[in-house]
Amino acid sequence: MTQNQLYPLLPVKTNRDTLIFKLPNDGALVVGCDSAGGIGPKRLDKIKVDAFTLGKFTARAALMDVLAVGAYPTCIVDTLAVEPKPTGNEILKGIRAEAAKAGLDPKLAVTGSTEKNIKVDQTGIGVTVIGTCPYKHLKIGSSKPNDIVAALGVPCVGEEVLPAEKTGQIADTADVLMLRNADFIHELIPVGSTGIKRETQTLAEGSNLRATMLNQNEIDVEKSAGPATVILATLAENNLENLHRLTNKPIAIVARLCALP
Repeated sequence: MTQNQLYPLLPVKTNRDTLIFKLPNDGALVVGCDSAGGIGPKRLDKIKVDAFTLGKFTARAALMDVLAVGAYPTCIVDTLAVEPKPTGNEILKGIRAEAAKAGLDPKLAVTGSTEKNIKVDQTGIGVTVIGTCPYKHLKIGSSKPNDIVAALGVPCVGEEVLPAEKTGQIADTADVLMLRNADFIHELIPVGSTGIKRETQTLAEGSNLRATMLNQNEIDVEKSAGPATVILATLAENNLENLHRLTNKPIAIVARLCALP
C-alpha cells in the first residue's frame, strides 16, 4: 500500500492562488502563501519599513487567502531570509500578532526558519498558511448570475500601505472574518499584486460566469493592491446596504456577474 493510498490528498481544481485538497471524511485542506523582497529595515531594502510591520502584512495576506475560502487556519510557516536577531525575531513578532487576530495560538501554531550562516543586507520573507474545514463549507465557485462585485478597501502598494491602514482605508484579517460570516455574501477573494480586474475575472471564471466591469473611474482596477489591501465580495445588489452596515471601510462596486452566453 502506497502512502497516497493511506493518506489520499485529492487536488481540487480552482483558478485561485490557494491550493485546495479534498481529504477523507469530507474534509478540505487549504494552503495559502505570500512573500516579500526588498522591503524591510536593511541597508539594501528598496522600501524601508520596520520588521514587525513586514511580518504582520505578509502573514495577513496569506491568512486572508485561506480565510476567504471558508477554511480555519491551523498553522503558519515562516521562511525568513534574515538573521534571527534582531530582524528575524521582530518579523516573527509581527507574524504572531496577525496569527492571534485570526484565532491561532501564536506560540504553538507558528514555526519557521531564519538564515544563520550568511550575512544578509536585504530582507526576504515567505509565509505559508495551512488551514482546514469541512469540504461542504468551502466558499468557492458560489457566486451567482446578476451578483455585483464589491471592493472593500482601496488598492495600495509600497509606501502607500501604512498611511492607508492608519486612516482605515484598507482591508484586513478582521474584515475577511466579518464578511465570511455574513450569510448574504456569496464569495470572497483578496486582491494582491494582480489587481482588482484580474481577481474579478478569477471570481467569475470560478463560477462559470462572466464579469462586466463597472465604475472604473471610481477605483483603479489595474493597480496592485500590495499585501491584500482589497477584498472582493459577491452579493445580490439588494444586499448592498447590508454590506455598508457592516463596515466603515471604503466600498466600490466594480463589476456585475452574468451568465455565459
